[in-house]
Amino acid sequence: MRYSDPIYGENEIVEPVILELLQCHIIQRLQGVDQAGYFEPFFPGTKHSRFEHSVGVYLLLRKFGATLSEQISGLIHDVSHSVFSHCGDYVFAEGSQKEQNHQDNILDSFVENSEIPAILLKYNFDLAHILNDKNFPLKENNLPDICADRIDYSLRTAWHYHKYAPEQALKIKNILVNLKTENGQWIFADYNLAQAFADLFFQVNERFYSGIESATMFRTTSDYLKYAWENKYISKTDLYSTDAKVLKKINIYLEKDPILEKLWTRMNNKKSCENNLKNYDAQVFCKSRVIDPLCYNKGKVRRVSEINPKWKAVVAKEMQPKEYFLKFI
Repeated sequence: MRYSDPIYGENEIVEPVILELLQCHIIQRLQGVDQAGYFEPFFPGTKHSRFEHSVGVYLLLRKFGATLSEQISGLIHDVSHSVFSHCGDYVFAEGSQKEQNHQDNILDSFVENSEIPAILLKYNFDLAHILNDKNFPLKENNLPDICADRIDYSLRTAWHYHKYAPEQALKIKNILVNLKTENGQWIFADYNLAQAFADLFFQVNERFYSGIESATMFRTTSDYLKYAWENKYISKTDLYSTDAKVLKKINIYLEKDPILEKLWTRMNNKKSCENNLKNYDAQVFCKSRVIDPLCYNKGKVRRVSEINPKWKAVVAKEMQPKEYFLKFI
C-alpha cells in the first residue's frame, strides 16, 4: 500500500497486520473526525483528520525503528475519540476540560469492543500489551517530555497552518533529521535544535491548542452537541460516528429550533466573542501543553531548561490550564 504524508513523504506499507488495521471500521472512522475539533471556522485551511495524525504517529515510530508492537499502539491510540475530537471533553460529564483525557479514559473498553482484538489475535499480538502505554515510551509519555504523539501533532498543525510554506517544510525536516532515539527517549542532536522545537511547540500551543479561539470552539461546539443530545436529536452512539454524519442528523432541526440555530451560529464563528472576567456567559478551561526536550550538550544529555533557565519558568507557567470567560456579543 502506497501512502503519501505531508510530513513523512511517500511510504510503502507492507506489514499485513498494519494493512488490516488500516482497513477496519474503527480506524477508517477517524477520517471523518477533525483532529482539532471544529477548526475550520476559526482557522480556515487548517482542517485535518484524526486518521492523518494516527497514521503519522505510526509512520514516525516506524521511521525511528520502534518495534511493530509500538507502531500498532501508535496507530490505534486515538480510535476512542468522539466526533470533533477534544470537544468530547466538554460534552461528557466524565470528560475533563483541563486534562482533555476523555478518550484516554475509555480507550481500553472502546478497543475491546471493536474489530481490533480479533485482528491482533490473528497476527499473535497481545492486546493487553498493546494497550499498556508503559510498554511504549517512544509513543507516549508525560508532559513536558516529547513523544511520537506530541511530535507528530505539533509538526502537523504547524504544517497545515503554514501549508506549502518552504520555510516551514525546511524547519520540520531539520527537526526530524536531528532527532535520535536512545533507551526509549527522544533526544535532539544539539541544544539549538531542541530549543527551536520547544519554541515551535510553544507557538502552536499558544495559537491553536489553548488560545481563546480554541476555547470558543470547544465551548460552542460542545454546547451545540449537548443541546442536540439532551433534546434527542442524536444519541450517544451518534457521538462516535463522524463529524459530517452527526451534523447532518442535527441540522435538519435548525429551522424548527431557534436555540439550536443560535448555537449553530456561534459554533461557526459568526458571532463575536471576547474574554471578559466581569461579564461573561461561559467559563472555559483549555489544556495547555509545553515541552522540555532532551538534547546533547557538551557530551551530556540534558533538558532544554537545564541549559536555558528561563525555559524552566516557561514550562511551569504553560503546564497550567488556560482559563477564559467568554462573552458572546
